[in-house]
Amino acid sequence: MIFHLIKVPVTGTTLTFVDWIVLLAYGAGMLFIGWFYSRKNKTKDDYLLGGRKMNPTAVGISLFATLMSTLSYLTYPGELIQHGPVIFTGILAFPLVYYVVGWWLIPRFMKMNVTSAYEILEQKLGLSVRMLAIFMFLSLRLLWMATIIYVTVDVALYSVIQFDRSYVPWIGALLTVVTIFYTSMGGLKAVVVTDVIQSFIFLGGALLSIVVVCFQLGSFTAIFPAEWPAHWDALRLGFDPLERTTLGNAVLVLFVWYVCTSGSDQMAVQRYLSTKDIHTARKSFRISLYSNIIAYILLALVGLAMLAFFTSNEDFLLEGKSLNAQADTLFPRFIMIGLPPGVSGLVIAGLLAAAMSSMSAGLNSVSSVIAEDIVKRFRKKTAPAPDPLKQVKKLSYLTGIIVMALSFFVGEVPGNLLDVIMKVVNLFVAPLFVLFFMALFVPFATGRATFWAGIIAVAVAIAVAFWSAFGITVLWIMPVSLVTGIVAGIVLSYADRLLFKPEPGRS
Repeated sequence: MIFHLIKVPVTGTTLTFVDWIVLLAYGAGMLFIGWFYSRKNKTKDDYLLGGRKMNPTAVGISLFATLMSTLSYLTYPGELIQHGPVIFTGILAFPLVYYVVGWWLIPRFMKMNVTSAYEILEQKLGLSVRMLAIFMFLSLRLLWMATIIYVTVDVALYSVIQFDRSYVPWIGALLTVVTIFYTSMGGLKAVVVTDVIQSFIFLGGALLSIVVVCFQLGSFTAIFPAEWPAHWDALRLGFDPLERTTLGNAVLVLFVWYVCTSGSDQMAVQRYLSTKDIHTARKSFRISLYSNIIAYILLALVGLAMLAFFTSNEDFLLEGKSLNAQADTLFPRFIMIGLPPGVSGLVIAGLLAAAMSSMSAGLNSVSSVIAEDIVKRFRKKTAPAPDPLKQVKKLSYLTGIIVMALSFFVGEVPGNLLDVIMKVVNLFVAPLFVLFFMALFVPFATGRATFWAGIIAVAVAIAVAFWSAFGITVLWIMPVSLVTGIVAGIVLSYADRLLFKPEPGRS
């Protein structure tokens, strides 16, 4: 055996009264914060951008918490258990990410006094490109939030609390409703404050689980395998689109994801715009990267700890399934069988915190895009203007309802959690950035060429994700669609100007 065998008594398979008290206190605390900040929002700018005077440290932690959802909380430990630690080497890309985002992208966004990032696209490339970007963003974030609900309830909570599966939609609805209420009440200020609190909760839950396993195994080093487990993928360097995990693949994927998300996603751009200047926006991004490094290290240790614990205690695995087949659910299962009463409730609160921090930011950003890019853009000038603050709150409620409906279909996507995220959540990440790359960095770009470049990038992403085009693995969906979209945009723009001689940025 790779690990020394130990036997740990089962602490329980149901939540205790203390656990429920912890969970209820957490939910009540989030609602209180939303109510508290609802009294401070006087204008739409206060609600959507925190008055553009948010604390950079809090904004940085908020950006980290937004992007580190339950999906990451469960996906990365599960991926390590199944395929090994190579995926975590992606953090080697962070220095380059910081340079590209901090010195190339953030300054360009901060110079433009906008509420929605997609206003920039219309200024540069015309209305059609802006509308395509809005469609991509809304599809991306609605599917992302739906996946978060599915994973949190149907994977995480179901592994912890063995309830009747018919209750999954109702529990997901309850989780969404609580998030909607504190988000719609308090706006971005409430989102940022709750994100900071939730960051400490879910990182603390991961750290606590590692400590408990190390204590039970007898030492910290006991969670590390004595030799490379046979079921892990072999350690390979370099880049290979036909291989799932190589060091080069991990670095490339994380670099592309961070740059594309930071340079095109309203959730990220909204955080920059909520600070007072380029310096503070860059500081916020740096803090978010530091927080991510800590989180990645903790989640890698969680994966090692779960692998060690369940390898040493195979009786705790579900009957009829191998450790590998249960990889994505081992962490939430450990919460019930390895942690004492009260502590289980705290770590479950961590799972909920990871979900709710991301959903709150998603609801806020999606409602701001709908308000600015659709309602305001197409409202008749003769029509009476609605109260902007009330309007965007109503849009938060509508967004939540759509997300709940979409969450019912996420479970139909095959693969482990990382596969689901790549195929569903990250499908539009690179194509969306293609539009911004053309607008910000290609002076001769035309609207018509950029529009079709975005369509081509989406088509390539779908072909790789669902038809395994060219045998490319899911980790290469974003890099391939990004390069294809940019090349297509440059070639089509050049051809468009040569043949039709439009003005740059016009179709």
